Amino acid sequence: MPELPEVEVVRAGLEPAVTGALIASVDVRDERALTRHTGGAAHFESALTGRRIAGAVRRGKFLWMPFSSDEAIVTHLGMSGQMLLRVPGAPEERHERIRIELEHPVHGPLSVVFADQRTFGSLAVDQLVDTSDGAAAGRGSDLPRVPTQVAHIARDPLDPAFDVARFRARVGRTSSGIKRVLLDQTVASGIGNIYADESLWAARIHPETVASALPTRAVNRLLGEVRAVLDKALAEGGTSFDAQYVNVNGQAGYFAHSLNAYGRTGQPCPRCGRPIVRVSFMNRSSHFCPHCQRVR
Repeated sequence: MPELPEVEVVRAGLEPAVTGALIASVDVRDERALTRHTGGAAHFESALTGRRIAGAVRRGKFLWMPFSSDEAIVTHLGMSGQMLLRVPGAPEERHERIRIELEHPVHGPLSVVFADQRTFGSLAVDQLVDTSDGAAAGRGSDLPRVPTQVAHIARDPLDPAFDVARFRARVGRTSSGIKRVLLDQTVASGIGNIYADESLWAARIHPETVASALPTRAVNRLLGEVRAVLDKALAEGGTSFDAQYVNVNGQAGYFAHSLNAYGRTGQPCPRCGRPIVRVSFMNRSSHFCPHCQRVR
């Protein structure tokens, strides 16, 4: 599933193309892409047509394009969703679900295509509400207005308004393993399996370490590594293992070449040379070095 870096790469690619653009038409080609939308395809198309997009905003793994101070198009990429920019009249994409035709005052006409192989992603028109802390909603906006579908998740670690004290407090009173805490989107959003494994490896913390047993200095070190890993992944365009994750131009990221733990089962740990192991975890897998990341 695309995580914070992958979704941010998509947001940054969309922003200059959609900001200020008028929605000329909408074509819903598969209603399975509207599972989060209240109403059917006809309602979605009519609700968007003729509106002007104000920008592209992200919090955690959610992306939205506000077209007023009260409503926005909310996008969740799911497992394999893609937001692609195409010239008008471009051939239909494989697994294309929705196409939005725009008229931009500078760039002229263009198409935004939502394609999704596994159909777990979705678009929806959603209401905007005030943020609980009064700060800007997320990356790409100065307004303290967030979609209702996004309001329940925490800010992400790269957000200037991320509450470090609150994060430390949540970790300190949680008896679950620290990886489970990192994946909890109400604690810190945007972190998925890949970047949890990478951050824990960098911080030398075993994924099953009880969160509340971590001293403050270890929590601070872990948060620092989370931010460093996310920043590096952003700089490298995200992580692509196959053709499902691409940016708005269809290009893959290359952070997969920088991974130290995730997906490297049996390969030598870059730090100590011992094999990276893989164990089952919450219907997925954890990857770590049992020598560098010991349970304490």
